[in-house]
Amino acid sequence: MYQRSEVKRLREQIATECQAMNQALYGFASGAAAHNFIVARLQRVDICWHQLEVHVGEQEATRILCELYDEAMH
Repeated sequence: MYQRSEVKRLREQIATECQAMNQALYGFASGAAAHNFIVARLQRVDICWHQLEVHVGEQEATRILCELYDEAMH
């Protein structure tokens, strides 16, 4: 049960970070501030991906990340 809720939490965190990156890319912010914001979000996604990898394995963690990124960017 704990593992399932942790995977759900990590999925939600990755989705939130990807949505924030989308807003930074296509919203009103631009320049160095947007770049720094996106880099910070990518670093958080990387941390979440590594945590997710512990629970579901590298291949599944990568699949989930790609799915959430694709959803957020389209």
